[in-house]
Amino acid sequence: MTHSLIEKGLLDPRLWRGDEFKLGVRDMLAVTPGVCAWGLVTGVAMVKAGLPLTTVAAMSLLVFAASAQLAAVPLILVGAPLWMIWLTATCVNLRFVVFSAEMRQHMLCLPRAWRLLAGYLTADMTFALMVRRQGGADPASSQNPRPLAYFVGLCVVNWSTWNAASLAGVLLAERIPKDWGLELAGALALLGLMVTLARTARKAVVALGAATIALMLHEWPYRLNIVMAVLLAIAAGAVWESNGGGGDE
Repeated sequence: MTHSLIEKGLLDPRLWRGDEFKLGVRDMLAVTPGVCAWGLVTGVAMVKAGLPLTTVAAMSLLVFAASAQLAAVPLILVGAPLWMIWLTATCVNLRFVVFSAEMRQHMLCLPRAWRLLAGYLTADMTFALMVRRQGGADPASSQNPRPLAYFVGLCVVNWSTWNAASLAGVLLAERIPKDWGLELAGALALLGLMVTLARTARKAVVALGAATIALMLHEWPYRLNIVMAVLLAIAAGAVWESNGGGGDE
């Protein structure tokens, strides 16, 4: 059983039972209403945009990234170049590079194929909860599978509820009243996530700066304002870190 993580990856039975797995499930269920609201918004938005149902369903299951989906859909509809669509989605998802670097210590004990799957399953909420619970824990290993057990508990709930909500939005798009305010619920869910992650002065300033830039450049075509805001925020964070600003916890 010592090397079972290396041999079985996320199928190691120790990751699917025990207190850490159950805690991951409970923690993710606590934020599931916000996740479901955002999933419904995404599913409805893609259908309202006029994309075929098969395309929308495939994007929900395979892309598994609401912000990238919502950023790419308007570009697809206006016939933007493929490179522009890819660039926009990539820039919007650059935050996952930071996420993966932060959680790397807990993934190194897994084979490469399982690390790739873990990367696919990682989302904003799973990362926020993982860092809060396991950020200061010892790295996961075959002798210490607890951090990965917690991660599996988070992902099981997050992936299934997100896709259920998104597909419900796809199927029920024409029946969901506009006065339900799902857009507001989704926005509030993301705002709550941002507050959770921006726990230092540096992160708060960078987030506020990115939001300001996105608003100032709102008139740019193809949602390039989002791309520019993400790029400048990453650059600002990197410069601040290199100049010794990372210790402002």
